[in-house]
Amino acid sequence: MNKFESRFTSEDVEVIRRKDCHRGFLQVEQIKLRHRLHEGGWSGDLQREVMIREKAVGVLLFDPALDQLVMIRQFRIGLLGESGSPWILECVAGLIDTDETPERVAVRETEEESGLKPSELIKICEYYNSPGGSNEFVSLYCGRVDSSSAGGIFGLDQENEDIEVVVLSVDEARVAVESGVINNAMSVIAIQWLMINRDRLMESWRTPNK
Repeated sequence: MNKFESRFTSEDVEVIRRKDCHRGFLQVEQIKLRHRLHEGGWSGDLQREVMIREKAVGVLLFDPALDQLVMIRQFRIGLLGESGSPWILECVAGLIDTDETPERVAVRETEEESGLKPSELIKICEYYNSPGGSNEFVSLYCGRVDSSSAGGIFGLDQENEDIEVVVLSVDEARVAVESGVINNAMSVIAIQWLMINRDRLMESWRTPNK
């Protein structure tokens, strides 16, 4: 058996009851279920809550000519009451709530949140953000940009966005990840990917940005 694949599928889960718990900025469902066990037989009845989310897109904005990253800073409710500031540095990101492709959402969100337009996109990876309590699925990209004039405040008023653009050298971003200053999963994954693939990416993008 392929060690990377489970022998179980969704067919090995029996959903007993499913109901909405909350519909607001977030949607939460309560699910009662049982599932097959590795040693055989079935589990007892389990009750779990899961946050239902649209698929998401993230973009690490990289300028190979200046060896800089363009990141954004905005308020995040999940950090309210924590020891650090709830205004954090992160990648451009947004939800796929229309019939747009992930690539188109990546370009649109970059324009809305940073004022820049990526001339190229490379897929970094796809992953489930927190499968223990959410179905959110993220497509993560690296976008090539010209950071020479990057800066300012962006975001859509109708979405109550108040987004500061921050330009970092790649080395500053690496140190920020290593020290825990940048500690949200999307940004850590993207910056660590860049550290591994930086030379290859610089070679690929050695021609002037158009």
